[in-house]
Amino acid sequence: MKIYNTLTRQKEEFVPIEEGKVRMYVCGPTVYNLIHIGNARPMIVFDTFRRYLEYKGYEVRFVSNFTDVDDKIIKKAQEEGVDAGEISSRYIAECKKDMEGMNILPATVHPLATQEIDGMIEMIRTLIDKGFAYAAADGTVYYRTGKFASYGKLSHKNLEDLQAGHRDIKVTGDLKEEPFDFVLWKPKKEGEPAWESPWGQGRPGWHIECSVMSKKYLGDTIDIHAGGEDLIFPHHENEIAQSEAASGKEFSRYWMHNGFLNIDNQKMSKSLGNFFTVREIAQKYDLQVLRFFMLSAHYRSPLNFSAELMDAAASGLERILTAAEQLKRLQRADTAATEAMSAKEAELYEGTGQFQQKFEAAMEDDCNTADAVSAIFELVKYINTNVSSECSASYLQQLYDRLEELCRVLGIVIEQKEEVLDADIEKLIQERQQARKNKDFARADQIREELAAKGITLKDTREGVTWKRA
Repeated sequence: MKIYNTLTRQKEEFVPIEEGKVRMYVCGPTVYNLIHIGNARPMIVFDTFRRYLEYKGYEVRFVSNFTDVDDKIIKKAQEEGVDAGEISSRYIAECKKDMEGMNILPATVHPLATQEIDGMIEMIRTLIDKGFAYAAADGTVYYRTGKFASYGKLSHKNLEDLQAGHRDIKVTGDLKEEPFDFVLWKPKKEGEPAWESPWGQGRPGWHIECSVMSKKYLGDTIDIHAGGEDLIFPHHENEIAQSEAASGKEFSRYWMHNGFLNIDNQKMSKSLGNFFTVREIAQKYDLQVLRFFMLSAHYRSPLNFSAELMDAAASGLERILTAAEQLKRLQRADTAATEAMSAKEAELYEGTGQFQQKFEAAMEDDCNTADAVSAIFELVKYINTNVSSECSASYLQQLYDRLEELCRVLGIVIEQKEEVLDADIEKLIQERQQARKNKDFARADQIREELAAKGITLKDTREGVTWKRA
């Protein structure tokens, strides 16, 4: 399996630190509002990669945090006149609802920054003792960036460039030794949450939080650290500087970053009015469609979101779900043979192996979900071509199982919950069936239109009529 490592800017063979086990950290959201679809992309992408690792037999310890202390959370709390903890608790719960809707597996651990303050104080103390950090007169603790010789190795920036002209990415402050030193601990301000520390009451800087949570739950050196492309600098760069200075060990072997999500070819922003939460998308589409859409492009590529592309994703997903439902319907039909597969069916089933191989080859090549989806479409076409009402139940089930196995890796649920129709709608469907038998096609068409008005779409097949809600 090859992974594109942001650190080396090349694809590398994935070799875990411990055979058969993977330790993976993914930066989670800052919980001050409902998550937006930009937040959703790394959640979906790296959940899918985790699923593939588990499909390949790895035991994955997957850690993804919630940043529950931050300027934005404090601002929201002040606006509402409530405690910051109330804001973060509320939106952690809402985030988990959205994650469940997108079929994202719960992390092995979902640490909260506010519950790891002691570890942060301890790491800051270590950095000061080693000369990598210093306390200013006002109680702020800064990281001495210039002392970390390999600073910039992830983002491929260097301190000379930062000092010379990149003032937009410097953190300003009169008490700092150098303008590009960054905050590890900030002193308390009126009305803000604060904790006791050797440097006075205050709270941690953002970067130190992930370093500490990764260390506590995964160890000094981890296999994979992942997140959005926007986190490469300064967040992940600063994580490396802190973690490696404190431990003296490599922080992460592989770094994975997903590309940006644009809206109608523009950067998503509230000022442009093109800012969408996952909850808003759920009002128009099943969140399985959003997940399928996110996997339709390679995770490192920029992805453009639009209504047209979401509709295309919905149609593509429907093709897969229809094939799965066809297999189930043929199994339920009285005509389905109950005996074992015939020699011809066994040969046909064997032919599906090529699509599984294509799927795995795509996922092994830096988690190429776009090509993996193409392999599933090929499998669906093969299934549709090679099934009929005369197939054995065993053959139909094995085809279904193969399709379900590959879709499960992508987090796509193909098993549809069986809905029960209201008695009056069931009666109309039966009346239409009888009208068709009596060649009263005018009445049959009239009933179809009545049902359509009630949100029920009918489809006539050789095995009988099927329905679904529009």
